[in-house]
Amino acid sequence: MADERSAPLDLSTSVAGEEDPGASIDLAQPAVASDQPAMSGSSLTPAPMAPGDEAPPGTPGTGEDLCRACGGTGMLNGSACPECEGTGKVTVGIGGA
Repeated sequence: MADERSAPLDLSTSVAGEEDPGASIDLAQPAVASDQPAMSGSSLTPAPMAPGDEAPPGTPGTGEDLCRACGGTGMLNGSACPECEGTGKVTVGIGGA
């Protein structure tokens, strides 16, 4: 007798009376989109934010913009801009619904 766990799934027959027989089966596919901020390095560490960032890089609804404090140069008064940490770029909210 074949092991029940190794038998192929029959998605043509409803097991719970639902309209779509395969709807209740979790095929454990990885998530494609997330509403969580981007992570860097370890999956538990959020991406670093500069003081001028409105959200962590990669957060949905945000984008990269030029730093307003240094005009995108990364330099302010002869040293690294404190707002963008010398990158000339900050993460800001886009859209605005």
